[in-house]
Amino acid sequence: MRNEKSTEAIAHAIRSRVFEHTIRNNGGYLSQACSAAEALAFLYNEGLNLGPSTMPMIPPPFTGVPSAQNPDYVTGAGYNGPFDAVHDRLFIAPAHYALVAYACLIEVGRMAPEGLEMFNQDGTSVEMIGAEHSPGMEVHNGTLGIGFSTASGLAWGRKRLGHTGRVCVFMSDGEVQEGQTWEAVQAAAHHRIDNLWAIMDVNRQQCDGAMDDVMTVGDIATKLRDFGAVVAEVDAHDLLGLRAAAATPHPGRPLIVLAHSRPTQGMESLMSRFPKLHYVRFKSEEERARINLEIAAELGIPPVVLEAH
Repeated sequence: MRNEKSTEAIAHAIRSRVFEHTIRNNGGYLSQACSAAEALAFLYNEGLNLGPSTMPMIPPPFTGVPSAQNPDYVTGAGYNGPFDAVHDRLFIAPAHYALVAYACLIEVGRMAPEGLEMFNQDGTSVEMIGAEHSPGMEVHNGTLGIGFSTASGLAWGRKRLGHTGRVCVFMSDGEVQEGQTWEAVQAAAHHRIDNLWAIMDVNRQQCDGAMDDVMTVGDIATKLRDFGAVVAEVDAHDLLGLRAAAATPHPGRPLIVLAHSRPTQGMESLMSRFPKLHYVRFKSEEERARINLEIAAELGIPPVVLEAH
C-alpha cells in the first residue's frame, strides 16, 4: 500500500520527527533515525505488500499481558496490515528502534501524530523499547537476535499453508553477535525457506560504542553466505540500490540485504558525540540548544521551539 509521499520524503520526515521528539524530550534514538530512515521508509512505502492498518490511529492503552482474564489482548502487528494469506508480514527485530518505527508509521499514515506523545508514558502501548503490544510490533524481539528465527518459523508455516505473502525482518548488525541468528539462517537455508528476507542495518554501532570494540564480527556477508543465505550489499541511503537489492532472486534460500549505513546520516553534528551514539541525552541546556540549531539547519527545518522553564 504505497503512500502518496515519495519514499525519499518519508525518510526525511522520519529523521525530522525523531529529531524534534528528541529535542523536546531531552533524549532519543537519533542515530537509529540516521541509519535506518530509508530502509524503513522503503519497506512501508513500497518494499512490502502490507495492506491497510487494522488498528486505531491513536494507539490504545496497555491492557495487560495475554491471559485467560484478558481475552481481548492484541499485538501491535495490525498497524502493519491484516493477517491473511496474501499480505506480507514484518518483524522489527531491534526493539530499541521503536521511536524510529513509530515515526515511520505516522509518516505513512498508519498512526496519528498524537500517538508519539504517548511514547514511554506509563499505561500506554507506545513503549520506549517496543513490546509485542506496541504499534508495528508483533513479537517482543529486543536485541537478543530472536527476530530472524521467529520470522523463519512463521515463513516456514506460511509456505506449508500455501500463503503467497512473504515474511520480512528489519534487523540490526548487532544481532550477528548472537548465536540464535546464525542457527536461524542455516535452518532457513536447510528447509528452503525462500519466502523470507531481511534488511539488516549495518551501522557498526551498539550501546557501548563501536561494534568492533565490543565484539569483532568480521566479514558478515561471507559468513551469511557460508550459512546458506543469499546476500546483497547496498548503501542503506541509496533507494535505487535498496530497490535492486530487495529484488535479488533467492530460490530455495532466504535473502539478507546488508544495508551499510552511517550513524550520523543527515545529522552530521552528532559526530561531536561519536562513538557514543546509541541514545542521545543532552549533557547541558547549552548542548541541547546548539544541537537544536545545527541539526535543524542540516535537515532544512526550523529549530524546535522549546517551552521556557
